[in-house]
Amino acid sequence: MPYHGIFVENRLRRLLDSGEVAAMVVAPVPWFPIDNEMFGRYATFARVPREERQHGIAVLHPRYALIPKVGMSSAPFLMYASLRNVLAEMLKARFRFDLIDAHYLYPDGVAAVLLGRSLGKPVVITARGTDVNLLPEYRVPRRLIRWAAARAAGLITVSEALRERLIELGVPGSRIEVLRNGVDLELFAPQDRAAARRELGLAADGPIVLSVGSPLPLKGVDLVIRASAALRNTTLIIVGEGPATSGLRRLAKDLNLGERVRFLGLMAQLRLATVYNAADVLVLASAREGSPNVLLEALACGTPVVATAVGGVSEIVRSRAAGRLVQERTPQAIATAIRDLLADPPARAAVRAYAERFAWGPTTAGQLRLFRSILPERA
Repeated sequence: MPYHGIFVENRLRRLLDSGEVAAMVVAPVPWFPIDNEMFGRYATFARVPREERQHGIAVLHPRYALIPKVGMSSAPFLMYASLRNVLAEMLKARFRFDLIDAHYLYPDGVAAVLLGRSLGKPVVITARGTDVNLLPEYRVPRRLIRWAAARAAGLITVSEALRERLIELGVPGSRIEVLRNGVDLELFAPQDRAAARRELGLAADGPIVLSVGSPLPLKGVDLVIRASAALRNTTLIIVGEGPATSGLRRLAKDLNLGERVRFLGLMAQLRLATVYNAADVLVLASAREGSPNVLLEALACGTPVVATAVGGVSEIVRSRAAGRLVQERTPQAIATAIRDLLADPPARAAVRAYAERFAWGPTTAGQLRLFRSILPERA
């Protein structure tokens, strides 16, 4: 595996030659030399292992250069340069693959199409959100997204809203298949709420409002904090970490919220299930979304949601058993929706039953159908 885009890592050769790997995922990561937390998300990149196992599948993380100031335009080509040799080495080592399945149109999808043309393999790309909602606002990414979409053998979006956005970019609707996100119903399942709160060191009584995700401005965590100021006797739990976190802490302090707002930082998925179960409501105040996983994960744990009606959110929250949609992205509207939901919450069993329609099975079946239509000789 070429971590510098030039040499093939010996570990990859040994892994493939051993015959111990039946399936493999290649997930590139930007190269950064220092894992000190002061460098924020770049330090997170440095801490990603070169290889790991997830659910018995080998996951390789080759590094690619991400050049400051020109990174947005150059990323697809640098990613392609890093991955070209590793995929060629996999083929040489008799680890055969028939198709490249890429997620996010930019930069990953563009790099995947370049790889497919180099190796003679068809490419399927899944659009997931920002890659369609935000990046096409920039000239170079917009041109490359259109170029990749025109040359992909298959295109998937995780919501109807993203499909419509691709059509606006000039992609024929007949080429786009909608396959929504799913949720792991075993990992995310109802637990005893009081026990979950004890495990997290939270008070057993009083409503708990939860925010989960990277605290970017478009996620609206600041709006959720301001909404909490208008709610009495509630505690807001914020899971996620980023450059904006210090500003959010100052905002909570300026609003005199004190212990009513708690920041739990980054959290592994296994731990997240406990947090969802401890909460009475999850709030997502995004300005843009594709098909947010956090909504499905909370619902699977029996926790209803309050979310702004953007992107694919309204394709998830379609029943009062799921929660409430907010049409106005303001603290006042969010607070009103939270207050309404807490006053008349759905039964947790009803929330869980609603979530079960989002199992991964139908989505997986749809992907396999698409792959077989592209590779009829392998079907």
